[in-house]
Amino acid sequence: MVVGSTYQKLSTPNPRTYIGSGKVAEIKSAIHSLDVETVIFDDELSPGQLRNLEKSFGGGVRVCDRTALILDIFNQRAATHEAALQVTLAQMEYQLPRLTKMWTHLERQSGGQVKGMGEKQIEVDKRILRTQISALKKELESVRKHRKLYRNRRQSVPIPVVSLVGYTNAGKSTLLNRLTGADVLAEDKLFATLDPTTRRVLMKNGTEFLLTDTVGFIQKLPTMLVAAFRATLEEISESSVIVHLVDISHPLAQEQIDAVDKVLKELDIESIPKLVVWNKIDNTDDTLRVKEEAEKQGIIWISAINGDGLEDFCNAIQAKLKDSLVPIEAFVPYDKGELLSDIHKVGMVEKTEYMENGTFVKAHVPLPLARLLTPLRQQVVAAL
Repeated sequence: MVVGSTYQKLSTPNPRTYIGSGKVAEIKSAIHSLDVETVIFDDELSPGQLRNLEKSFGGGVRVCDRTALILDIFNQRAATHEAALQVTLAQMEYQLPRLTKMWTHLERQSGGQVKGMGEKQIEVDKRILRTQISALKKELESVRKHRKLYRNRRQSVPIPVVSLVGYTNAGKSTLLNRLTGADVLAEDKLFATLDPTTRRVLMKNGTEFLLTDTVGFIQKLPTMLVAAFRATLEEISESSVIVHLVDISHPLAQEQIDAVDKVLKELDIESIPKLVVWNKIDNTDDTLRVKEEAEKQGIIWISAINGDGLEDFCNAIQAKLKDSLVPIEAFVPYDKGELLSDIHKVGMVEKTEYMENGTFVKAHVPLPLARLLTPLRQQVVAAL
């Protein structure tokens, strides 16, 4: 329960307490009068600032910065082994420089028969933590390799992959569920999805694509989290198309769009075609005006929860996929029928002509399939 909030304009944060001493005193009196248990700062605090603030506010009050809060939420949402590993690693790396505030007793361990003071308890803990961090990193590396194997296996069946990205709680899982009938946790809360979920979408015209739901983004996402979730975010770089889903009903929609664009830039995936989609259109105050604005900007609008605009969305995906496909003309002999069905399944067929020894096909297909068809493409001239 939030009992109050405050802010302060400073040219630079105070190195000791982040906020000025007057503001510290003001918050301290609010803590006593409102019986506050936790004070949250919407920014990352240094270990020293955390310690000084806890000392100033008094022992019973927990001071929590933005990073600790996000890690806390991530920790509650981690449903699989991989997500739990990623969150634990990020938490440990966050705790390492901040361990001192957990230890008020800094007595040293006895050094046995050796002269000298022995080792401080905190040094022992830091060593244990570093060992655990390196073990976790090794385990995550094997998870990453495992995921890569999966991706390679998926690429051998060249169905195009469409990745859903967007600010946390933009409606990505709801859209995945609506399009595929997949039972993915979709809740009105931050970071409900920590693991990428991939499902097959079959369109009315018979073509299909794989739709991947990814972890939600957030402004000022802590760098240690971006690093920990690299395996999850790597899924995006394998996409044929990226769908940037925006909660257009949110008052800070533009800031959220900028935050997502910033993370995408860091992932170095500028070359992949993007499609911006405005979601939660049914939640806006003036639905008609928002729809007109979307159409003016050439943006697709949908409501994932009630299914409005999904046909336009699928058509737009199809058009974007076509941009990422290679135009081919191939002569497929009748004994290679499975190749013909692959072309129909993952490509866009413009013309088929049945001839004496096989089928002539004019289509757009994904690059891996175009490579497979190279010898058959050379036979076109001979057949015609």
